[in-house]
Amino acid sequence: MPHSISYNAGISACEKGEQWQRAMLLLIEMREAKLQPDVTSYSAGISACEKGIQWQKALSLLSEMREVKLEADILSYSGVISAGEKASGLGLGCHWPLIEPSKVALLRGPVFASSAA
Repeated sequence: MPHSISYNAGISACEKGEQWQRAMLLLIEMREAKLQPDVTSYSAGISACEKGIQWQKALSLLSEMREVKLEADILSYSGVISAGEKASGLGLGCHWPLIEPSKVALLRGPVFASSAA
């Protein structure tokens, strides 16, 4: 039976191969195998979504991290922001100033608080 390291390697490979759908499926499969995705799992999934310009999926993964009490790292935050910027630049419906306040709150955290100081 595969363990977290194997799943993380698979998710990371999907990210590098620009296969965001497969990365998302591996995250689902990981949970079904009763393995809890960690920060590495989520960050790789967010990066895969970023490369696929799937800003809503990336933001959803960031939200899920908070729900399971995982502290997002700089890769997680920058992946979500980059996905949003790419989508906005292509006219794909991501307008950062218009994001719901509850979702903007997801982007606030120790990474941004410390960089703003």
